[in-house]
Amino acid sequence: MRFLLRRLGFFFITLWAAITINFFIPRLMPGNPAEALIGRFHGRVSGQALGALEVAFGVKTHQSLLEQYFKYLGDCLTGHFGISLSFFPEPVSSVIASALPWTLGLVGVTTILAFIFGTLIGAVSAWRRGGAMDNVLPPVFVVTSAFPYFWIAMMSVLVFAVVLGWFPTGFGYTAGATPSFSPEFIGDVLRHAFLPALTILITSIGGWVLTMRNNMVTTLAEDYIRMARAKGLSSRRIMFDYASRNAILPNLTGFAMSLGFVISGAILVEYVFSYPGLGFMLLQAVQNEDYPLMQALFLLITVAVLVAVLAADLLTAVLDPRTRTSG
Repeated sequence: MRFLLRRLGFFFITLWAAITINFFIPRLMPGNPAEALIGRFHGRVSGQALGALEVAFGVKTHQSLLEQYFKYLGDCLTGHFGISLSFFPEPVSSVIASALPWTLGLVGVTTILAFIFGTLIGAVSAWRRGGAMDNVLPPVFVVTSAFPYFWIAMMSVLVFAVVLGWFPTGFGYTAGATPSFSPEFIGDVLRHAFLPALTILITSIGGWVLTMRNNMVTTLAEDYIRMARAKGLSSRRIMFDYASRNAILPNLTGFAMSLGFVISGAILVEYVFSYPGLGFMLLQAVQNEDYPLMQALFLLITVAVLVAVLAADLLTAVLDPRTRTSG
């Protein structure tokens, strides 16, 4: 119980600090969202229109800074983050909600698959150390992970979309298609997501293979593994119940961080494929100086990382009881 309370306390303190920083940073920057929007019209807007926009964006207020701060805390709890400049007059929450499923479906699923496959390949390679699998797969995946996201993405488009014509060049689905849960539309979405998913998988699986293999090699040299072998336990049980279970523990935090950053999306990949996810949206927000959207996305990424790390700490405590009594 003390372990859980400590972790929850750290989570809420860090979350409060992130929200507070997110509140003050836009107010320390010159200008405001209304002026940024007016700038697109090269100043050809009356002062009355500017005042109306400032009221709409919530930057013209007679409240004190402390009152604004508590109002901002309430808005965060209720999901009210203002109006987006890029998608004016759409609320930021609606804009994020429209892109979130695309990022979770593409980057989230691909990140989980990369972790699962990388962990399995690393564990088996270490268990059969020196074999054909250990000599071929880890070096190959480590090399592919060294390539930049955007290079793999562009090569995928060139080979599989332009030359072979097997897959679309980009976007989330065919232009003009009506979103639905029909088999035709789902198949169309999967075809558009294949190349971005392949790009993320190729460039991320190598890290999990290498770290799991190294952890597994170290774990296999421990005394309790020798004891398990001396007791005559099956190789399958030793590999999964003893070696892999302990070797995977250092990777859980890294996996949690990866899941947390899923919210930000693979920005370069989504940009190359014009995929309608949060990563591409964040890039658009920066280019368009969409401060409300940027502020909400940064906060969402922070919350996602904190929740993922908290889940990893709790899972580690379940798998390794020693962590519940340390620190």
